[in-house]
Amino acid sequence: MFPVGDDDSQRRTTPVVTFVLIAFNVLFFLVELSGGDRFIEQWAFIPARFSQHPAEGAVTIFTAMFMHGSWFHLIGNMVFLWIFGDNVEDRFGHINFLIFYLLAGIAATFAQYSVSPESAVPNVGASGAIAGVLGAYILMFPQSRVNVLVGGRIVAMPAFIVLGAWIALQLISGVGTIGGADVGGVAYMAHVGGFIAGIAMTFLFRGRSETSA
Repeated sequence: MFPVGDDDSQRRTTPVVTFVLIAFNVLFFLVELSGGDRFIEQWAFIPARFSQHPAEGAVTIFTAMFMHGSWFHLIGNMVFLWIFGDNVEDRFGHINFLIFYLLAGIAATFAQYSVSPESAVPNVGASGAIAGVLGAYILMFPQSRVNVLVGGRIVAMPAFIVLGAWIALQLISGVGTIGGADVGGVAYMAHVGGFIAGIAMTFLFRGRSETSA
């Protein structure tokens, strides 16, 4: 069940920040490919390194958000950001949405760090920040129709079902990360942390957008 589109009929503005974030993620990934393992070692968030030298590793909390493990990883994340980011940006406003996105990414990084602070595996990807966007979307647009690919067919389903199923899978899988269990290299707790942070911050950012409207 993979989302391929949603209802944009309520959108009033051009999602400039969403477009810029997608472009920057793609460009940063191209730089990452050219830099190879050395670039990843330098700019990915590595929990064990951060535990030993927090000040030196602080910048990687941000740079890792724009790195990805493969083209599939990048494209999957950007599709989710493209589908769900524009509506959230429209509701929050451009600047607030950018701040929200970065804060969700930070929360996601530390959620994953909390279960594996001594891990030497590089953590990369926009998944945690995008999970925050999904948290905001499900709270503000629960009944919005999301087109999903199911068994070769495109079916319209309510957002709360699509995203509810997604976070349920992350929660179930994330339990396996506690204690350092191998879950295939996916940072599920980052997804869970970003999603929860996104829901919590939505009350703040939605209130600001309504006040400034």
